[in-house]
Amino acid sequence: MANTPQSKKRARQNERRYAVNKARRSRIRTFLRKVEEAIASGDAEAAKAALRAAQPELMRGVTKGVVHKNTAARKMSRLSSRVKALGG
Repeated sequence: MANTPQSKKRARQNERRYAVNKARRSRIRTFLRKVEEAIASGDAEAAKAALRAAQPELMRGVTKGVVHKNTAARKMSRLSSRVKALGG
């Protein structure tokens, strides 16, 4: 348990940051899932649109420190190659 005033404050801040980061991560996953679903349905246009929508969300996660830069780059690369394979 936090004892000093500073450690109590840090505990409060950590709780808030955790909630914000959790929401951001969830939002990113939702966008990525939409791309996955579009790929699974075989709809090239929907997949391209979903990918375009997902990219800024993923990169925003990088700037906010929720996702590592290389992780985001890897996810975008793999998704875009799969969308391209659909013929879109």
